[in-house]
Amino acid sequence: MLESPLSARLEGSHRIPVAGAGGGFDVYAGLPLALALRERGKEAYLANLSFSHLDGLGLDAWLAEDVAAIGPDTPSRDWYFPERALARWLHSRRLPATVYAFPRVGVRPLKAAYERLTAHLGIDAIILADGGTDILMRGDEAGLGTPVEDMASLAAVRGLDVPVKAVVCLGFGVDAYHGVNHAQVLEYLAALERDGGYLGAFSLSRATAPGELYLDAVAHARGEMPSHPSIVNGSIAAAVRGEFGDVRFTDRTKGSELFVNPLMSLYFAVDLDALAARSLYLDRIEDTVLARQIASIIEDYRDEITPRPPRVFPH
Repeated sequence: MLESPLSARLEGSHRIPVAGAGGGFDVYAGLPLALALRERGKEAYLANLSFSHLDGLGLDAWLAEDVAAIGPDTPSRDWYFPERALARWLHSRRLPATVYAFPRVGVRPLKAAYERLTAHLGIDAIILADGGTDILMRGDEAGLGTPVEDMASLAAVRGLDVPVKAVVCLGFGVDAYHGVNHAQVLEYLAALERDGGYLGAFSLSRATAPGELYLDAVAHARGEMPSHPSIVNGSIAAAVRGEFGDVRFTDRTKGSELFVNPLMSLYFAVDLDALAARSLYLDRIEDTVLARQIASIIEDYRDEITPRPPRVFPH
């Protein structure tokens, strides 16, 4: 009971990228896990589907086509650059300070980019990290959250020839703002358990080194981009600190009511292939080249169906 099914699955793996699935600050949701893997002697790397304008980077920043290697001193004209903020924090902590970044593209070029990174690092496992839980949505729910980037990452990594592939979600409840019904999230975790694809849950605690470092990294990112702090990671960090309810940490949440609570500090882990197999539209996006094509396909799919009504928690 003291070891999660995810840790058992990764026991024989040694070179493991933890990649933000949904873009933006999602890589921060994977940071504590990467740090914990390094504590166990694994070579853990950090990557992210980027919302930054990577097309403005110099040629020396590109490891390969659609794979940028971001360091603490990577020059950019884009003020919004979570990958560089994280690289700077890693450098300040004397940790390996490269964060790999993928442009916001469709599934075909993203899969090719992952294949190039896989070959470069010689990886034997990969973990997608989602800030929130909307990556678990199969497509017919009352609300899907912000699915475009999550589904691009899920479809791209599903096609990789890697022995171990998993998805972790941190921040249960934060997607309510984008219409996710969390009773349905729990329903699908139960379904994945029946399928053999649920890899357990474990808590991010500030009493551990990864938890303490995560809090410091989130605070550092807020200092790097004070006008646009991460609401998702700010909420998770508040939960890890033991705060509760309508916690205010940025003006970006003005006019909405937050419900910070201990469930936000839980990682939920699932087998990536099992999750992908439950999607109702993932096959439709496999040949996309642009992110906007994914958005159009999802919109068309939603027009074809009657979404399932939301469920309420009974207590």
